[in-house]
Amino acid sequence: MGCQADRFNYNLLKQKIKYIFVVEFKGSMYIMNIDNGNKLNQLLQYWQPGGLLFSSWLNKNGYSAQLIQQYRRSGWFSMLTRGVMYRTGDKLSSYTAISSYNTQLNKKFYVGAHSALELSGFNHYVPMGKPVLMIGYPIQENIPNWLINTYFENELKFFSTKTFVTPQLTTFNKGNCEVLTSVPEQAFLECLMLAPGQYSYIDLYYIMEQLTTLRVEVVQLLLENTDNIKVKRLFLYMAEKAGHDWYLRLDKSKIELGTGKYKLADNGIYLPNYMITIPRELYEYE
Repeated sequence: MGCQADRFNYNLLKQKIKYIFVVEFKGSMYIMNIDNGNKLNQLLQYWQPGGLLFSSWLNKNGYSAQLIQQYRRSGWFSMLTRGVMYRTGDKLSSYTAISSYNTQLNKKFYVGAHSALELSGFNHYVPMGKPVLMIGYPIQENIPNWLINTYFENELKFFSTKTFVTPQLTTFNKGNCEVLTSVPEQAFLECLMLAPGQYSYIDLYYIMEQLTTLRVEVVQLLLENTDNIKVKRLFLYMAEKAGHDWYLRLDKSKIELGTGKYKLADNGIYLPNYMITIPRELYEYE
């Protein structure tokens, strides 16, 4: 009788074990449905250090609001802001956070301007203080508040433009994630577009001197499909001044440069070939 009772209790225990398991976290015990436990394991495998999880993506992938709340109460995840979570105790990364945002919500925020050039190995521009990460985004999009207000390892600066009819973007492996970035050819044009507010013209020329490996077909495509006359004239002037081989292979007859004059600096030097007035410092630099 005793043995039969023991077998009954053992079988009953096995049935119970099929439906529950116990997780110990920070000294506390939490009992979860085993299906929910598997979903948590899947989520932890998907999660990238430094990244974020978005409630709308979680809901679409079978994680209910109640289950998400259970994970938070259990200490697995913490709330950054409404609808945005991070792994409890994790240090957020600007690159991984943007990668998470793009991947989960199908966004197109990208690393641009000098930051994209740095990823490609062009490192002349070194601002003082906290490193600046330039983030481009589609003009029809809004910058989410969490991206503005969260403390990251970089100072994020944002820009948006309709300048490029055919934007040239690629992906770059940064740490444990892939980030969307401007190709070097577009990144330098973005720098010119943001000058002189974000960059000085002479600093950008120092970068231009390094750009010996730009792809002439990509430069041609961008210049033919870019409506910013100031940027195109300044780019061509700097490329010619730097003496790059790829500059000689451009078909300039297909690049629209407009007719009006542009003044980029007071008391500067006027260049009749490009109809722009540039800083004397840039003109005299050898």
